[in-house]
Amino acid sequence: MRSAPSTAHRFDTLPEGEKKRQAVRQMFDSIAPRYDVMNKAMTFGLDSYWRRRALSLARLEAGATVLDLACGTGDFARLLASRQMEAIGLDYSGGMLARARRARASLCEGDAARMPFRDGSFDGLVSGFALRNFSDLAGTFAEIARVLRPAGRLALLEVAEPKLPLLRQVHGIWFNSIVPRLGAFSSDPAAYGYLPKSVAYLPPPAAMLEMLEQAGFYATRRHLLTGGVVQVLTARKR
Repeated sequence: MRSAPSTAHRFDTLPEGEKKRQAVRQMFDSIAPRYDVMNKAMTFGLDSYWRRRALSLARLEAGATVLDLACGTGDFARLLASRQMEAIGLDYSGGMLARARRARASLCEGDAARMPFRDGSFDGLVSGFALRNFSDLAGTFAEIARVLRPAGRLALLEVAEPKLPLLRQVHGIWFNSIVPRLGAFSSDPAAYGYLPKSVAYLPPPAAMLEMLEQAGFYATRRHLLTGGVVQVLTARKR
């Protein structure tokens, strides 16, 4: 297994293309040992609820074969298995996959924009908080369409910005100021400094839905959870 190097640079300038792919890979290798603990702290434990809601919104049935894209330590994969679905986890970080071994899923290391799966391999696909980390979002959406069967369903869970002014202000303080300090205290300072900055990678919601439609999806919808702190994009393959 590849060793997990420390995240060296501070993400003062957000990288693009191949530089982003390598920087994100190294970052997740670096934070893998403390990732689950930090996730619970950052979200007050709501991350588990958000994944359950996202999976419910996907409307996948027991027995479905589902890809957990950018599976991390396997939270979605374990949830899929608990609902009698066959879970396959794909992630670009070997460090994260090493932590996902306890998940009841087949695990594979690979790039979301070039997945090592045949066309139409899956009934569904889920992904948690990964869209902003992909170096080629349009290419990833096209790959998702390729590996899904006709009428296959997806649910993409990602951060969002609340609309209510007070909630947006509180969320901004927490996400932009306190989370990086928590990360600096218990994990990799550079990685958790990157986290709030990485939201800049996300296209506007309407643009993401349009990108999904262009990739071959229909019934595209955006669902807001917990006052708009997070969003779930759902769609079906044509």
